[in-house]
Amino acid sequence: MTKQQNTARERLNALKTELIALSRTAADDRKPVRLDQQSVGRLSRQDSLQVQAMAKAAEARRAAEIRRIDAALRRVEDGEYGYCVECGEAIDPKRLQIDPAAPRCQACA
Repeated sequence: MTKQQNTARERLNALKTELIALSRTAADDRKPVRLDQQSVGRLSRQDSLQVQAMAKAAEARRAAEIRRIDAALRRVEDGEYGYCVECGEAIDPKRLQIDPAAPRCQACA
């Protein structure tokens, strides 16, 4: 495995770990909002529902990013990391530096 592949794997694993930690931290925000008009007013409940919806949307984005990272890790293991999944050309290293999970070159993206 090349130095670039090792570096990519380390960065991808670090990003994945960070996303998983964020997901665990926000787990309470995604829990169902209880309907208890006695202790929580209507507007507070609406705020809670909005927070829950935003937390679920953020979780969906994190899950999608984790899937992209897992796909990039598979490409590292298969020796295909750094090459476009569409055309097979090398992906610009600057692009991979910005987004280590990038599956496509600039032309195919």
